[in-house]
Amino acid sequence: MSDVLIQASDAAIPLVPLTEAGLDALPPFLKGLAGQEGFKAKAGQVLKASAAGDGKLERVFVGLGDQPKAELFRAVAARLPAGEYRLETLPEGIDPTQAAISWGLGTYRFDRYKPAKEGPARLVAPEGADLQLSRAIVHACALARDMVNTPANDMGPLQIETIAREIAEQFGAEIAVVTGDALLDENYPAVHAVGRAAAPHRAPRMIEIGWGDPAAPVVAIVGKGVVFDTGGLDIKPSSGMRLMKKDMGGAAHALALGRMVMAARLPVRLVVLVPAVENAISGDAMRPGDVIGSREGLTIEIGNTDAEGRLILADALARAAELDPVLTIDMATLTGAARVALGPQVIPFFTADEILAAEIAAASLAVADPLWRLPLWAGYAESVESDIADLKNDPDAWAQAGAMTAALFLQHFAPKVGWVHLDIFAWNSKARPGFATGGEAQAVRALFHLLRTRFG
Repeated sequence: MSDVLIQASDAAIPLVPLTEAGLDALPPFLKGLAGQEGFKAKAGQVLKASAAGDGKLERVFVGLGDQPKAELFRAVAARLPAGEYRLETLPEGIDPTQAAISWGLGTYRFDRYKPAKEGPARLVAPEGADLQLSRAIVHACALARDMVNTPANDMGPLQIETIAREIAEQFGAEIAVVTGDALLDENYPAVHAVGRAAAPHRAPRMIEIGWGDPAAPVVAIVGKGVVFDTGGLDIKPSSGMRLMKKDMGGAAHALALGRMVMAARLPVRLVVLVPAVENAISGDAMRPGDVIGSREGLTIEIGNTDAEGRLILADALARAAELDPVLTIDMATLTGAARVALGPQVIPFFTADEILAAEIAAASLAVADPLWRLPLWAGYAESVESDIADLKNDPDAWAQAGAMTAALFLQHFAPKVGWVHLDIFAWNSKARPGFATGGEAQAVRALFHLLRTRFG
């Protein structure tokens, strides 16, 4: 994407922040214009004032609402026409870097198949903003959203691998990829079982990126990469399949977060693990009732082929545990139950680490990236126990709490300390200013803030 955050511009249109109380201080002409346009200086509203005579946009009043926050600039950016803008003043209490990031997020558009009618609104970075950091975060979030928005015919396992290789090359990281039947030789049986039914050119693979000083603390980031989920032999209805191109959202988010870490050159040994598969249907598809192996050595009874994401994450988390990480983050579009619990805009996270939970909650508030902790409730643990295997991938119905039981299943494979699981949605079903319908980057800004705070 082109840079929507710029260093300077001689022709930038001034943005004039205005509180609701400040409306009364406007000259009569502007007060009349505000009334005509329905401008009440609410957060994110804009009032465009043109020069007399030529109608050229001269300045823009920006509504601050009653409690100005950096995230209002996301809506402002989305409401303005193409051009260059600068803030006359930055309201007190708003962090300039967060304001710049918010602006950048609000300009996002997916134009791979349908070109945009005009370019985005560009902002001269506010005084004191870290322009390099802001751009890195905005670019990484755009990458995640582009990946999620791209349909499965153009975003298969190979394409995810290609993007991972490009990121690794850009930042001088190592990358290793295990593909197809070689997954069995390298002990990734669950990844193989889920992805083996796909066409040969869409073969399953395990992608591993390594970056940073090998002697530094290890941070593992794991992302679910199901490029399309038919449900397998337990096939989804058409309504349930419509958005399954986004089932690789965890992989997109893992790569985006990893890119942020590398761009910031945090002093960690970063490992990004992405199992990339298509949950397809063919004569070789896994069946309900099958029992498969896992990298951890635990056997898993397949109760439902549509609960495939936790299977590939099981192998990836077991691989992460082998690296003795101080922190492991996994992200996955895993359960509909998470949406029932918290809706599409608030992302649940699960961890047994009280200190880590507090750090995540603080990071969420600091960057307005909404997360909420749900419990790893031990009372539901027996719901994933199997009569004929160590575990099963479809919990007993009595437990009901689908997001929690999925997390409890993953806990059997995850590192014993410093692990957090996030059940993301990665999608905006309803457009609102600054939040276009389609792919969304969720949780990664909060997680990056956590990593910068802990290791920066």
